[in-house]
Amino acid sequence: MTAALSARAVELSFGATPALRGADLSVAAGEIVAVMGPSGSGKSTLLHCLAGILVPDAGEIVFDGVRLHELDENDRSELRRDRFGFVFQFGQLVPELTAAENVALPLLLGGMRRDAAIRRAREWFGRLGLGGLDGRRSGELSGGQAQRVALARGLVAGPEVLFADEPTGALDSLTGEQVMDLLVAAAREQGTTVVLVTHDARVAAYADREVMVRDGRVTTPAEAVAP
Repeated sequence: MTAALSARAVELSFGATPALRGADLSVAAGEIVAVMGPSGSGKSTLLHCLAGILVPDAGEIVFDGVRLHELDENDRSELRRDRFGFVFQFGQLVPELTAAENVALPLLLGGMRRDAAIRRAREWFGRLGLGGLDGRRSGELSGGQAQRVALARGLVAGPEVLFADEPTGALDSLTGEQVMDLLVAAAREQGTTVVLVTHDARVAAYADREVMVRDGRVTTPAEAVAP
């Protein structure tokens, strides 16, 4: 498979504190890659660079032949809206919106008519075991239900890449496994590339491949423990 997304010699510091120190990562189209590492290792920073949320100080981020770090903020925002999907640890649902409206949000931002967007959003509720919950707001959902709504929102527009940052971190083990089963099945069905940040080896086991971030650099797990 060809590389859909890559980071090459990426460096990024927050003030005087280096977060990434020459990180390299290549993700093939349709691949699910788990990015692991201890807290503060730089794994979430790497994800944010790959997604065009952060611009590195040095190195390059390339997606489908486009050098993301050379795009302006408007172009990166359009890319995130039209071609990327996101799932974060705490779901980050909009509390004023219903579950269906939350799922439809990427479609609405992309210009789809409201009735069509809500209709497509509701198709995901049966797929993710959320039947009958489309009219509820986030405060009326359990943690697992809210995270499945967030997963539907991340996938509803058929993104080419899904970025998932600790998607099960706020869930118990059983609910986390259910969410990962659904995430992987939906990504495989749509051919979506997934970059999954996690500290949990059980979550990483769902991926095709694991890499480790330590001190701002990317290694394989075997390299990370080598003497």
